[in-house]
Amino acid sequence: MRLVFMGSPDFSVPVLEALVEAGHDIAAVYCQPPRPAGRGKKDRPGPVHARALELGLDVRHPVSLKGAEEQSAFADLNADAAVVVAYGLILPQAVLDAPKHGCLNIHASLLPRWRGAAPIHRAIMAGDAETGICIMQMEAGLDTGPVLLREVTPIGAEETTALLHDRLSAMGARMIVEALARLPELSPEVQPEDGVTYAHKIDKAEAQIDWARPAVEVDRLIRGLSPFPGAKCVMVGEQVKLLASRLVQGDGAPGQVLSGLTIACGEGAVEVLRAQRPGKRAMDAEDFLRGFEMPNQVS
Repeated sequence: MRLVFMGSPDFSVPVLEALVEAGHDIAAVYCQPPRPAGRGKKDRPGPVHARALELGLDVRHPVSLKGAEEQSAFADLNADAAVVVAYGLILPQAVLDAPKHGCLNIHASLLPRWRGAAPIHRAIMAGDAETGICIMQMEAGLDTGPVLLREVTPIGAEETTALLHDRLSAMGARMIVEALARLPELSPEVQPEDGVTYAHKIDKAEAQIDWARPAVEVDRLIRGLSPFPGAKCVMVGEQVKLLASRLVQGDGAPGQVLSGLTIACGEGAVEVLRAQRPGKRAMDAEDFLRGFEMPNQVS
């Protein structure tokens, strides 16, 4: 098929690669514009932009698709379909209608649960037992379109957003290739009105750990916010990021260090498996403890 690909971050790269490998004709790649990055703060292409250039594809990065000129340029691509995954811009109706088979979105949740910007983080933070990928026919609403294909996967007891992100990205890449191959036979499934939840964008203010909360909630916060922005606590006056954890047996005052990197919560305890001090690299617990004297209490 002749496709337009629309995506920007790391999550989208395996999808683009899978479409190319499957033999589809990528008429153009749309992504977010280069952003200042690195020490010099020079504009740097994002992950999809960089990979598309390596693949020799036409890359476009408009700041908006609302203008008639951009919409006309999109329509002139005469695409059979557009594949959209974590693109970052709202698609006007004229763009949604331009491809022959419309725009197909790869969404990392079991719709209608976790519509919106941060479905992977929110699923872990809420303690969901499972999540998955939905291939959705896009319409004007926020992730409201009918679902063409869905697949469920369990969320591991120690799985972080980073690990689940990579698994779901690979799932999405495999599933969109299948969906395009089976497009004429797929029956769109209208999303039910019951069970709608919204995965609001992560706010850095959510990252501070409240050790008075039950261990199960603290553990979910640590895993859900890893690697970014990273759940934080204060150790010896430093804001330390906690990046992996698991639930363990233990009792003590909230924030009390029971042993190593095992810390008491309002109910139960968590063992921190990976942490990062300011200005340092992220380290597994053993290496972290080797160069850092743990206090008796954290906050």
